[in-house]
Amino acid sequence: MKAFVFPGQGAQFPGMGKDLYESNPKAKELFDKANEILGFEITKIMFEGTAEELKQTKVTQPAVFLHSVISAICAGDKAQYDMVGGHSLGEFSALVAAGALSFEDGLKLVSKRALAMQKACEQAPSTMAAIIGLADEKIEEICASISKPGNIVVPANYNNPGQLVISGNNEAVAQACEALKAAGAKRALPLPVGGAFHSPLMQPAKDELQSAIEATVFSKPTVPVYQNVDAKPHTCPEEIKQNLIAQLTAPVKWTYEVQAMVSDGATDFTECGPGKALQGMIAKICKGNDAVSYHGME
Repeated sequence: MKAFVFPGQGAQFPGMGKDLYESNPKAKELFDKANEILGFEITKIMFEGTAEELKQTKVTQPAVFLHSVISAICAGDKAQYDMVGGHSLGEFSALVAAGALSFEDGLKLVSKRALAMQKACEQAPSTMAAIIGLADEKIEEICASISKPGNIVVPANYNNPGQLVISGNNEAVAQACEALKAAGAKRALPLPVGGAFHSPLMQPAKDELQSAIEATVFSKPTVPVYQNVDAKPHTCPEEIKQNLIAQLTAPVKWTYEVQAMVSDGATDFTECGPGKALQGMIAKICKGNDAVSYHGME
């Protein structure tokens, strides 16, 4: 069985999507429509902007979404899949690919999500760090021992065995990094991000996005959508909505999501969108399983 997976924030690169725009009339139509919906020329920044310009909050998330979704739409017969999933932001791309969300509504929600997350980041100094080489359970235990009201640190992204990203207030994340290194972590790397994504500090963004998601029409997807909050397949529009709302403050259970897809029969993973981050994660999650292949959209 084939699974299409979609990357999240951080996969962007200068020039992304330009080849699609110039070679495919459908892609050009969708990119031009995106400029109208967003109210600015995101294509100019994507095609000609610098890496720094692409890091603007209002640009990054819509840019990755557009590249991912338009790649899938323009793939034609190549885009035949039995299940979909996405990492954080990529879940919105997966929902559009599965027909649960329209292209227009998906882009509007992603844009609102980006701006709401930026506002939440500005309310409290916060950050994230990647912990390498320590068991998930040990990281959970140490975060729980340090975290307290007003100084939070929690697991945020279960990327693959041996790599978990933590998220929270600056001081708590720094304390956790020291404690985790003392407990045997090979590395504890602060990430160049603007805030504590997938943590309780995103509650203001969750509140803001909730009303927008609840007001948006979701359809039953054509294939199961595996979601970050519980790593399970979903086809019920109301369940999908609630999981999408919960995702902002809940951890991304990517390791367990990929394992669930494999358990349900996935043997071929295609990463649709910029970069190769998910291919690397899947290779580590499925290490030793020769029945599973993973590649990017060609």
